[in-house]
Amino acid sequence: MILEERPDGPGANEDSVQLQEDEGSIRKGCESLMQNQSSQLQSHRARLHQQISKELRMRTGAENLYRATSNTWVRETVALELSYVNSNLQLLKEELAELSSSVDVDQQEGESVTIPMIPLGLKETKELDWATPLKELISEHFGEDGASYETEIQDLEDLRQATRTPSRDEVGLDLLAAYYSQLCFLDARFFSPARSPRLLFHWYDSLTGVPAQQRALAFEKGSVLFNIGALHTQIGARQDCSCTEGTSHATEAFQRAAGAFRLLRENFSHAPSPDMSTASLSMLEQLMVAQAQECIFKGLLLQAPEKPDNCPAQLQLAQEAAQVAAEYGLVHRAMAQPPVRDYLPASWTNLAHVKAEHFCALAHYHTAMALCEGSSDKGDLSRQEHVFQPSTTCEPQGPTLPQHPEERRKLAKAHLKRAILGQEEALRLHTLCRVLRKVDLLQVVVTQALRRSLTKYSELEREDDFFEAVEAPDIQPKTHQEPEVRRPCLSQMKVTDFFHRLGPLSVFSTKNRWRLVGPVHMTRGEAGFGFTLRGDSPVLVAAVVTGGQAESAGLKEGDYIVSVNGQPCKWWKHVEVVTQLRSMGEESVSLQVVSMLPSPEPRSTGPRRPALLWSQRECGFETPMPARVRPWPVLGWNRKTKQSKTGSHSDPCTNRNCVTCP
Repeated sequence: MILEERPDGPGANEDSVQLQEDEGSIRKGCESLMQNQSSQLQSHRARLHQQISKELRMRTGAENLYRATSNTWVRETVALELSYVNSNLQLLKEELAELSSSVDVDQQEGESVTIPMIPLGLKETKELDWATPLKELISEHFGEDGASYETEIQDLEDLRQATRTPSRDEVGLDLLAAYYSQLCFLDARFFSPARSPRLLFHWYDSLTGVPAQQRALAFEKGSVLFNIGALHTQIGARQDCSCTEGTSHATEAFQRAAGAFRLLRENFSHAPSPDMSTASLSMLEQLMVAQAQECIFKGLLLQAPEKPDNCPAQLQLAQEAAQVAAEYGLVHRAMAQPPVRDYLPASWTNLAHVKAEHFCALAHYHTAMALCEGSSDKGDLSRQEHVFQPSTTCEPQGPTLPQHPEERRKLAKAHLKRAILGQEEALRLHTLCRVLRKVDLLQVVVTQALRRSLTKYSELEREDDFFEAVEAPDIQPKTHQEPEVRRPCLSQMKVTDFFHRLGPLSVFSTKNRWRLVGPVHMTRGEAGFGFTLRGDSPVLVAAVVTGGQAESAGLKEGDYIVSVNGQPCKWWKHVEVVTQLRSMGEESVSLQVVSMLPSPEPRSTGPRRPALLWSQRECGFETPMPARVRPWPVLGWNRKTKQSKTGSHSDPCTNRNCVTCP
């Protein structure tokens, strides 16, 4: 058939018009379909919001009853109801988040089926009024108009509100890290043993849903750090582990989560909620390490050769699987110990047990594949040492791999038998848990592994195998890539202190007391102004000449210059202040300074209340002052010698007739 160009004419115009009408009809149909889909999604979102509102009302009522009653049985019943409500809220919010993300992002599913991970829900909190206590503190302690900081306070409240529902990606992590950094600034400036804002931080337990509240800022910081770790677990659980890139991202996420929980466990104590207790955080750290080890094994499994005839590769997979099984065995024992087992979801404990049995069976399966499909070259087998565990403690090392083909076949059959028994036990544990029975993907993975083992076992079975005297030894756990517990990158988030205008933290905080002096008017004399300056941000009056202009005006050694001729100079460098003073010539200069007063009453050394959440700084360790744009993590400390109270940065000038150091 030959396609010919139709000549121009009336018929061509009619066809063109008809084509345009058809295109318009198709476009309208597509728009109508898109609007219909959008309306369905919107209706689904509305229903989810209604259900979330209902659960929130139920939680509020249960919370009020929990606080009002003193009956132990009623409190236990309400705590159980709060746990159920909190679980429903987490599921509804996850469904809402997935529904919102499905509009913009089409998540590609991997071809292979992988076993699911355990993500951790975020801690929830109530709205917090920062405005009233901060305005009062700024007015009373800092001597400035608190109403002039409404913009900064609103930015802080908006940031905290945004952290309540972060997105499950790097943007959400950056948001939490930014708020954590602001809390570092707030802690250094507004919170001290002598005086702190009258705030009450209210957070819900992630595992039980039971509310907890404290006035300590450490509780707020610890809860945000917990959510950083929890968000890492959700990001790791959402990765596509059917590709190498997905397993790498998941491993990194779980390692970061383990680092966040370790950081919280090592630097906070006496938590008011079970999810932040030492036992819970230790268990969560072990769980994240085990899940990272599982992702490493999945990555190696993807890189394995297509033909399973590589004996060293199969034995490596066997030991890696045994390592994963050992990690989940530790996790299962930690979950089964009190008090963790009292408030941890039973499905988590059962899933850890299922994974321990599943990966132990995989270790025996890959060992069998190495024995029956591997090369008969003695070099390939002799190079693999310490694959099996010793049967007794007296033996220095386990049995060696057999060399004869018939012996390898019998040993491979014994390992396949243990693999089959292990997968059957995993399926049995799966069916015992009502929650896990709903996870079809988990059953599919274990069933597929069981079928592979049964198929291979039938291939090795012979009619003359009347009795089996060979016992399969345990596989020695070993990994070539041990998970690294990595601290979250809190210091890499560059943020600016919202209350930067109040001045440098080294001076202008509730840890110090001062008196505003001035404005002081001075005129340059024959010997200059009669004082020496030192340091930066703020500039310090290092020395005052006896009988000079500065002494007559009332300046004292140790005063900080905060204003020059009406211009605020708290953040000025030394050279900037000197340049401004020299530019005045013979004209008078107006200075405003602050004179430091004796330090507030020392912190109490008596016993602390056990219900309070402490940070290491509150337990006696000194925290370095946050920098201007990138604060130190509040949980860190250094051993450097403290600077003097004046915060000097250089040696004072020896020439007291000049206003600057040479």
